[in-house]
Amino acid sequence: MMLVRHGHAGTKEGWKGDDRLRPLDARGRRQATRLCEVLVPLGPGALLSSPLLRCVQTLEPTATATGLVVQHSDALVPDDVPAALDLVRTLASTDPAAPPVLCTHGEVLGEVLTSLVAESGVRLGRRAPGLKGCAWVIDFRKGRMSSARYLAPAR
Repeated sequence: MMLVRHGHAGTKEGWKGDDRLRPLDARGRRQATRLCEVLVPLGPGALLSSPLLRCVQTLEPTATATGLVVQHSDALVPDDVPAALDLVRTLASTDPAAPPVLCTHGEVLGEVLTSLVAESGVRLGRRAPGLKGCAWVIDFRKGRMSSARYLAPAR
């Protein structure tokens, strides 16, 4: 499974409209392209995203390259960590040959990783959630996280 933090999209304070519609900026689009180059070789089997525009846009290059559709999941929106953790646990048994990619927000990703670490004892190579535009490649064994590898974002 790959857990992705959406790419750079400026700041809430700098955006005048509905925050759900805040798009990736130029840096975020570069990060999304870089993520595609990293994720496609891992053979994703599904793309799930928070419905907020910046998350969907983060996975669009990967969707184009793989032919997969970005599926929206309300479990990945900010402030619903229990639902996100339930989704991750449900998908933990997914065929590792076609792992799902989940794109969410920093606060959700940080809490999910913290919970998985507490349950498994796996040590992360860096502090969660990681930088905007990053990905974590998570392996599961018998429903528990067995390893986590951090993939840094493009600058």
